[in-house]
Amino acid sequence: MSASRVMKWITGGLEALLAIPVLGASIVISLAWVPLGIMLILHIITLVLSKKNDELIYGSVVGIVTSLVAWIPFVGFVMHVLSAVFLMVTAAKPYKANQGAAM
Repeated sequence: MSASRVMKWITGGLEALLAIPVLGASIVISLAWVPLGIMLILHIITLVLSKKNDELIYGSVVGIVTSLVAWIPFVGFVMHVLSAVFLMVTAAKPYKANQGAAM
């Protein structure tokens, strides 16, 4: 398993954790929104690794957008759910050499 796929599973799991309404909000607020910055960095790392391996990148792109807008209460919840789903779906897809466009 490639490093980018491992990172997709990790970031997808963390996004799923942050998507739990009361728990995710309390984590983010109690740590002064630092988890959103950490997730932004992790999503950028995942994006770079995915791009190098010519793998799908839309999960990481949605994750980056999520990290930027997740401070908005209900928008953050929806975006965390979408990020978790997209990241885990792309991580579960089998890698195909020469699969073409990375988007």
